[in-house]
Amino acid sequence: MTNLDHGKFTRVTTLFHSLLALDVFLLFFTGYAIMFNSELWWMMELMGGATGVTALHRIAGVGLVALIVFWTVLMLISPTGRSNFREILPAKADTEAFIQDVQFMLGRADERHPHARQFAGHEADEVPLLSYVGKGVVYIFAVELLLLTVSGLLIWSKTGLMQYFATRTAAMAFVVFHGLLGVIMLMGVMFHIFEHGMHPAFYPVETKAFIPRSIIPESHDDEDHEGTGIEGLELSPSWHSVSTIFGSLVVIGIVSVLMGSIVRGGYPVPRELVVSGDVTNLLLTVGINIGMFVLFVGLILSMYGNVMRVRWEKEMRRQRNRETVADGGDPNSDD
Repeated sequence: MTNLDHGKFTRVTTLFHSLLALDVFLLFFTGYAIMFNSELWWMMELMGGATGVTALHRIAGVGLVALIVFWTVLMLISPTGRSNFREILPAKADTEAFIQDVQFMLGRADERHPHARQFAGHEADEVPLLSYVGKGVVYIFAVELLLLTVSGLLIWSKTGLMQYFATRTAAMAFVVFHGLLGVIMLMGVMFHIFEHGMHPAFYPVETKAFIPRSIIPESHDDEDHEGTGIEGLELSPSWHSVSTIFGSLVVIGIVSVLMGSIVRGGYPVPRELVVSGDVTNLLLTVGINIGMFVLFVGLILSMYGNVMRVRWEKEMRRQRNRETVADGGDPNSDD
C-alpha cells in the first residue's frame, strides 16, 4: 500500500471542497472584474456590466457565508467532523518536522522528517496523510476566508459602514483591507492550482482530492510487492513543457495583479466607489488577463476532477455488478 493509494477526503468533504472552489473562483472573477474594470472589460461585459458583476459578487459572498456556517456546524455535530478537526490540530511532531526541514535545507539533516513527507512515495504507515505543510495551508485558507467574509459583510453597505466607524477614511480602510486579503488569497490559490495540478505524480489533477476515500481501495492483492508503488508511475510526456509554461503564467499573473493593485485603489465591491479606469499599459493588461487565465485553468481542473469522480464511481458499480453476476446473484438486487 502506498501513500498515493489513500483517499484524501470523505464524500461530504470532496463535495464541499468542489463547492467552495466554485464559489471562491466566482468571487475572484467578479471582484477582479470590478477592480481592473479596464483591463478586464470583457469579463465585466460577460457578467452583465457593473450592476451584474456587483450582484454576482454579493451572491457568491452569501454562498461563502453559507458554506462556512455549514462546515462549522458539521465539524461540531458529526463524529467524522470532530475527528477531522483533531487531525489538523498542531502536534509536537509537526514542530519537529519544521525544525528538521530547516536543518535539511541548511544541509544539517540527512532527510526530511516523516511528518513533512506528503507526496514522496513513502509507505503509507510511515507518513501522515496531512503533513505540517498541509495543516498550515488549511489554517491560512481558513483565516483568509473568515477575514474576507467579515470585511465583505462590513463593506456591503458603504453608508452603513461610514456611520458605524464615523469616518469615510475608516470605511475605505476596510475596503482596501478586503482587497489586500483578496490579493494575498489569489496568490495562494494560484500556487495551490500549480502544486496540485502540475505535480508529476498527479498531473494533470490530483484525483484523490475529488474521489472519496470510501471508494478508493486501500489494500492490494499483491501483498509481497516491494517498494511504495511510486516507482511504477510513468511521467507524462507533456508534463515538463506544460508545467514550465504554466509555472511561468502563474508568476506573471501574480506579479501583474500585485502591480495592478498598487496602481488601482478602492477595491472592491460597492459600485458607488469610483475606481480609476484607464489602461495604464499593455504589459499590465496582458499580465492581469494571464492571472485570470490561471484561475480559469484551476476552475477547469476542478470540473475535470469531478468528472473523474463520476467515472470512478460508475466503474466501481460495474465491478460490483460483475462480481454479483459471477456469484450467481441478481445485479439489480439491493440484497
